[in-house]
Order: sequence, then C-alpha cells, then structure tokens
Amino acid sequence: MKEEKVGKLIKELRLKNHLTQKQFADKYFVTYQAVSKWEQGKNLPDISLLKEISKDYNIPLDSLLEGEITPKKNNKKIIVLVIIIIILSIIFIFLFNSKTYNYRTINTSCKDFNIRGNLSYDSKRSSIFISDIDYCGNDKEKIYKEISCTLYEKEGKTIHKISKCNTLKNNNISLDDYLKSITMNIEDYKHKCNNYDNNSLYLEIITKDLGNKTKNYKVPLKLASSCEAKK
Repeated sequence: MKEEKVGKLIKELRLKNHLTQKQFADKYFVTYQAVSKWEQGKNLPDISLLKEISKDYNIPLDSLLEGEITPKKNNKKIIVLVIIIIILSIIFIFLFNSKTYNYRTINTSCKDFNIRGNLSYDSKRSSIFISDIDYCGNDKEKIYKEISCTLYEKEGKTIHKISKCNTLKNNNISLDDYLKSITMNIEDYKHKCNNYDNNSLYLEIITKDLGNKTKNYKVPLKLASSCEAKK
C-alpha cells in the first residue's frame, strides 16, 4: 500500500465532506491524532476501518488502498447515451433520405465550456439540437445548490429566449455533473439558416454556490460552415 497516497485520499474525502479531523475521528471511534497520522501517511486505519470508509464514501476498497479513485462506470448514463445515439441516428437517416435538410455543426469558443450540437435546416425552418456540454473550467469539484441554463438568440438589440433547461434548486451538485444531464432539442424553429450568424446564439448558465454567491456565464455558440440550399 502507498501510505502517503492513501492518507492524502482520506484527507480529500474528509475535506470534501466538510469534516474536521475530530468529526472524522468521532465517526470511526478513533482519536483525531490517529486521523492526523493517517493523513500524513505515518499510519493507516486497519482493514475493518478502511472497509467502512470505502462503504461510506462509495469508493472501491482497492481504489482506497491504492490512494486513487477509479471512476465507476455509470451504466445508467451509458444506456441513456446509447439511446440518444440511436435516436439521433434514426433522425439523421430520415432527414438524409428526405433530401430536404442540410446541417451545420454547433460548437463554442469559450474557454470554460465545450459545447457540441447541430443545426438542421431546410428552405423554411431550422431545428437546433445540443446534447454534449462539458465544463472545463477551474471549479470542476465545486458544489452548487442552484444551477440553471437558457438558450438565447440575439437579433440586433432584441433577445429571444429559445429554450430553458431544468433548473436545479437545493441540490448539491457540481456544474460538470449538471451539464452532462442537459439535452436541448428545439424542433421546427421559425428561423431559416441564413438568419443565424456566429454571434446570434448563446447559452447563459447561472450558478449559485453554497454561500449564495451567484456567477453568470454567457457562452457564445459558433456555427461551422455556411448555409447551403440542398438541391
């Protein structure tokens, strides 16, 4: 076992759950001095305590013994992702066979977010689909109690709200985990493709942390390529 790595991981778990050394020690009926030695890598809990820590914080015992958390596969998310891919494939096949739609990819140039989607369109209308939003900022582990996101379109000085995500309130969740659950599908939107430009669409994300501090992200969306009329 790697004592220093195990101790560092135990400290990370304690701090992440807002526990003092004494509170952590009381939880496992040991002294805070024992916890201090664990975190310094001078000593380690016995195997029965390690099993309890593993169970309490939902970490595989072998990962705890290695001092590294190996992300568990989230079967539910995998199933949802497979279903989304199948649905998208069916939609794309249908649209391709109909010979009436073209596509433009949607992405972002914002340094804090990677957003991918597509704009499908014909000569009269367009549809917007966004299903892949990743947060790549510096606060990936930060926990928020309220998060919301809204897709807007700007026409000159006028701003239109296109779609709003589900707002989470009184839920302790990271921004990264929240965004992974977001899917936007706006069908038969009124605008034609040539009504959009690289500055017309943007996603607004608002967070409120546990200290009631609010932060507002305005994420501009870019449309790759130009509009074409399919023959």
